[in-house]
Amino acid sequence: MTEISAELLLHAYSQGIFPMAEQADAEEIYWVDPQMRGIFPLDRFHVPAKLAKKIRKSPFEIRIDTAFPQVIRACAETIPGSERENTWINDHIICLYEDLFAMGYCHSVECWQQGTLVGGLYGVSIGGAFCGESMFHRVSDASKVALVYLVARLRYGGYSLLDTQFITPHLARFGAIEIPRQEYRKRLNEALNRAGDFYSLPLEVSPDTILQLVSQMS
Repeated sequence: MTEISAELLLHAYSQGIFPMAEQADAEEIYWVDPQMRGIFPLDRFHVPAKLAKKIRKSPFEIRIDTAFPQVIRACAETIPGSERENTWINDHIICLYEDLFAMGYCHSVECWQQGTLVGGLYGVSIGGAFCGESMFHRVSDASKVALVYLVARLRYGGYSLLDTQFITPHLARFGAIEIPRQEYRKRLNEALNRAGDFYSLPLEVSPDTILQLVSQMS
């Protein structure tokens, strides 16, 4: 089996392929190329009114890329008896994405409260495509708020594709849809020819501006 490096992983993403492990202690990593792919159309993202109201109250301090290792490890945590009873993130995957982070291709959006990391997400950024990998929360709605801030950042930064890999009822509530593999690759190729800027949105931007950037509420 070919040893997976950060460079090989980056190439795989450019072809629409991503890695997973069966579980945390699995040694093997396998490649995934779904027939149907989950994405968020960035111009049709939905923010439920209740969540928008919470965002306006600024319950979290939003940080970018300040605790990537903590975020990916929190995403890999399992909770017995819950939907997070298992994880596809093993130690090798963690190391690979930390390498991509060091190379500037991975990012984290983090929610903090009183100096404690309470939620967030991470993903891979290539050109104008952002491939969302995983999210977590330790306080209610923290991961949802991180997602809204991510979408605002991507829209402001000129991205055209937010890949969610698979669809869940939770993601569908925010406007995620499924598209065939061929259509995904077409959108991916278009996005790779763009120059998305993940850092162009200032950190000090107001919650109202974030919601205006996301634009659609229901």
